[in-house]
This record gives sequence, C-alpha cells and structure tokens, in this order.
Amino acid sequence: MSCVPGDDGDEVCANCGKTGSDAVKLKNCTACRLVKYCGVDCQRAHRKKHKKACKQRVAELKDEQLYSQGHERPEGDFCPICTLPIPLPMEDHAIFMPCCTKMICHGCAVAAQKRGMFDCAFCRTSPSVNDTDTLAKIQTRVLKKDPDATNFLGQKYFWGMNGLQKDMRRAVELWKEAAELGSIAALYSLGNAYYDGDGVQEDKAKVTQFWTKAAMQGHVLARANLGWLEKGKGNHDRAVRHWLISAKMGDKDSVENINKLFIAGVARKEQFAEALKGYQDAVEEMKSHDRDEAKAILEQI
Repeated sequence: MSCVPGDDGDEVCANCGKTGSDAVKLKNCTACRLVKYCGVDCQRAHRKKHKKACKQRVAELKDEQLYSQGHERPEGDFCPICTLPIPLPMEDHAIFMPCCTKMICHGCAVAAQKRGMFDCAFCRTSPSVNDTDTLAKIQTRVLKKDPDATNFLGQKYFWGMNGLQKDMRRAVELWKEAAELGSIAALYSLGNAYYDGDGVQEDKAKVTQFWTKAAMQGHVLARANLGWLEKGKGNHDRAVRHWLISAKMGDKDSVENINKLFIAGVARKEQFAEALKGYQDAVEEMKSHDRDEAKAILEQI
C-alpha cells in the first residue's frame, strides 16, 4: 500500500486493504497521520514499509510548526503603559520593575518623572532604596510563583548582582522553575546555559530544544540563535527562514546576517529586501515621541 493519504472517503487499511466500516474501525498513524490501520497487527506488519515516509512527514510537520509559529512578540515585550513593543535589546530600552515585574520603556519612565511621579509608573510602588529592598520585593513574587520574578532572580544569580554571589547552578534551577511557570525568557536563558555549559553539562540537543520552544512563542533572540545553529550546519536556507522572522520582529543583526549570506551568494536579493523592509516596519512601530525624548536625555548623561 502507498504511504500517501487517500482521496476523501477512501478509508482503507494501509497494510491489508480492508475498508473502514461500522465493523472495521480504522485509526490513523499517530505520528504522521498519512495512513490508517485496522489494528495493531497491521500497523506492526507495515512498519518497515511505512517508516521512511512517516519520518519524513513528521519532520515536515515539525517544520510547519517551527516556521509558522512565533511571528509575534509575547506580551512581556510590550510596555504596559504605552502598549508599544520595546526595542531590542530590551534591557537597553526599558526598566524592569521588581515590584510588579513589568518592563517599563524609557519613554514612559521619563514621561512619568516629568510629571513628578518617581514611584513605579505602572503599580505606583515606591522605588527600592537598596539591594536588600529589591531582593525582598522579588522574593515576595517568587514565593507567589511569578514566572517573571523567578526568571529575574535567576539572572541576578547568573551575574552575581544586587548583593548576591554568582551561582550558575542556582540560576539554572530558578530558570527551570520559571520555564515551568511559563517564562519564555527563562527558556532562552536555559538554552544559553546548555550552549555554554554554565551550571549544567553542555548539551546541544537541549540548546535546540529550549531555543525552539522560546522561538515558537515569539522570543526574538532565540529565533535568531536558531538561525545561527542552522548556518553552522551549512543549512543556509533554513537559517534565512529563521532570520526573516526575527528581522521582522525588530532584530537588526538578523538583517545583517541575511545581507552577508546574500553577498556570499547563498541568499537571494529578494530575501534581503524582505528582511530589511520588515525590520524597518518593526522599528517604526516601536517609535514614540516620549522614547525619542528619553533617548536624547540618556545620551547626555
């Protein structure tokens, strides 16, 4: 029997050819769903013939999911006040507030201060006076299973900041907990840890696993890193597909990467033009008067 889907209504067992009926219930191959079987025995008997087509279709389905999902940045990448996406890298254009675990863009933070508001521009909590106060606010939210707070605490252990001693093992523990709670940023950080072998044993399979999960939920840098992994394997077309997505979400490096491949003759001019246009549109979407004003002020400091 052929390992291709039959026409509508062509319900037959791929091994023995029995037609589906009230008496013969056919079930799809759960992996590829290309063919049907009347029972476990027929599925086992047909496995050797079906194996190659099944694996190929499973790979195609994974690619469809990988490249069709994660084209929009997650909610946490948007300033909760002006509701605009925050430019990349986010830590250079926004402030993480330990009181409410929100990323407030510099534009909104400066605009609030101009109005005489020096508390948190989102939740109105008084600013932290020292590292102890900051950690206390974060720990309160960590105990409440806040994924962003848990990820943030992991970052502090990673860098050894806010009075904490650098502890990569503790950072990884917190990132794993944050990832289970739904933190996309923690998935990205775990990928980085396994890539460098920081606090864990180097494991490239887990690197791909974590970056893929993050990318499919809109993490821009995880998507861009998948492009680098593919380029390292010589899969230039797959790398470009990743970078086209991350470029359209505002990653300038992705545009430059595609341009380099175009100059090297392994990417098309149309792909570079699409990446550049998508990047420019993303940058335009992130602009605001308050952000321009904040940038001018910060450049003078």
